[in-house]
Amino acid sequence: MKSDKIPIANIFYLLCYAWKFIGERELIKVNELDQLSAVHDLYGKVLTAGFFHLARQGLDRGYLDFQDDIGGVRGRINLSDTTKRALRARGRISCEFEELTYDVLHNRILRSTLHSMLRLGNLDRGIASDIRKAFRRMEGITEVSLSKRVFNQVQLDRNRRYYRLLLSVCRLIHEQLLVDEQSGRATLSAIDSSRMYQLYEDFVINFYTREQSTYKVNSPSRVIQWQDTGTQQQYLTKIPQMEADVILEAPHRRIIVDTKFYQETLGGRIGDKLHSANLYQMLAYLRNREATASTGAPHEGLLLYPTTGEHVSVDVQLEGHLIRARTIDLSEHWRSIHESMLRMVS
Repeated sequence: MKSDKIPIANIFYLLCYAWKFIGERELIKVNELDQLSAVHDLYGKVLTAGFFHLARQGLDRGYLDFQDDIGGVRGRINLSDTTKRALRARGRISCEFEELTYDVLHNRILRSTLHSMLRLGNLDRGIASDIRKAFRRMEGITEVSLSKRVFNQVQLDRNRRYYRLLLSVCRLIHEQLLVDEQSGRATLSAIDSSRMYQLYEDFVINFYTREQSTYKVNSPSRVIQWQDTGTQQQYLTKIPQMEADVILEAPHRRIIVDTKFYQETLGGRIGDKLHSANLYQMLAYLRNREATASTGAPHEGLLLYPTTGEHVSVDVQLEGHLIRARTIDLSEHWRSIHESMLRMVS
């Protein structure tokens, strides 16, 4: 399944659920999303809408350390530097002090990303104009060379949710940005399959955590213990861990959900078979969790495949366990996706 077949609005919703920014999705109205035709326009729209929202509230400031030669005393005097450079003879003192400034790391990352977006040659004109306005309003904030290390240095508390959303988009842009060194022009690569798979898996987990109340989700854990019948202690560390994507538990029903991501949902020589590895894996999950968490309702399995048009609905009974294979069509309207996800576990 290719991400370019998913409507822009649905990509936005997937990101909001995967990153746990459900409330922040109101930054952009649905009719505005429907007007977008490319994922880079979506990124630009989110960044500018988020920036102007933050600007109305007041951009973040923080204390940074500075050192300067000044005519009075401010902060801590650096006596050795003052003496070594004979600053007193010129009526100056070397001082180290803190100053409240907008030039903090998360603002630097945002401004640097806005600048990178301006290098894209195929942006929507209105969005490009908004990006330029946002970039100019951040004048005085230092640009930085973006890297994984720089993103990992940011520390934001839970109250900075809009900043956290924007920095998540900035990181995604950084990972997809391709720059031609000769021309300076930039393009964004498509979201690769491994990234899309992770987004889809996180979306499923967080959707069921938020949107239904019948089941406990991953309580206490989604790790499934092996039914150990006497492995020697020295070999226990050699056994790989089993971890399902989602485990839903209620008094009447327990469902192990495993998300799968393929270009083609079905396999086999003529493309009409469930992937055997998926069934083997699900059976291992069901057997071992039934044996190690036996108190409660019987377990069943749900293989959940994303698609953009292909429909699969298969129910099989294997070794006393119901295993269902279903598709979620990510090309449908978001409301239909929402209802389909709930219907899977109703």
